[in-house]
Amino acid sequence: MKKNSNIIIVLFLVLSISFVQAQDAQKILSEMDNLMSAPQDRVATVEITIRNKKGNETVREASLMQKGANYRLYRYTKPENKAGIATLSHPDGKMWLYMPSFGKAVKITLLSKSQAFTGTDFSYEDMSGIPYSERFNASLESSDKPNNYLLNLLPKTKETEYSKIQIYINEENGYPIEMAFFDKKGNNIKKADYSYVKKGKYWYAEEVIMTDLRKDHSTKIIIKEVTFDIGLKDDDFTLEKLTGKSKSD
Repeated sequence: MKKNSNIIIVLFLVLSISFVQAQDAQKILSEMDNLMSAPQDRVATVEITIRNKKGNETVREASLMQKGANYRLYRYTKPENKAGIATLSHPDGKMWLYMPSFGKAVKITLLSKSQAFTGTDFSYEDMSGIPYSERFNASLESSDKPNNYLLNLLPKTKETEYSKIQIYINEENGYPIEMAFFDKKGNNIKKADYSYVKKGKYWYAEEVIMTDLRKDHSTKIIIKEVTFDIGLKDDDFTLEKLTGKSKSD
């Protein structure tokens, strides 16, 4: 009887530790999301450099408007053949794509969210800006990088192209420094490296490099001319703002 009691106690302790670790991991992930969306809003110029396996590079430019974690309008401004292509993100994972040649906004489906965004190494899902803590359950793993947490993320629903994401998070500042993305077969298909800087009271990812490990192909995003808390409204993120057309058009 005593032996059984000891087993029950051990199991209880193991489950309690696992529960606390899961809570801690989810808190770390939520705090990372809060850091990434801490400004009330922001506008910025984005420089995009796409590099193929031969080392050839193409450079693009885009404008970014974001309000909180749920509203984002991303629009290409250069080169001329990409100018005007834009995506709009709303709460609950809603996304639209606007192609000037089509003349109308198209809602992005679950299937198309896994596709590459206009030839970059970022998928539409990556570009959505939806907080990771809303989409994934986190657990703490043993980190091989000093002064960094290692979180293992598993999807809460099927509404993702990834079976798992691993994130190294700076223990002191709470921002991500590296992510590894795994497909439905468990293969590590992509890797993202982050460089954060602080402007005023906000940390932000000044540079992100997404590498497609299958293609030896990468996309570097550099955030320039960023301005925070300018007073953007929900009305700045409508379908009319995406297409540049009024409802009567």
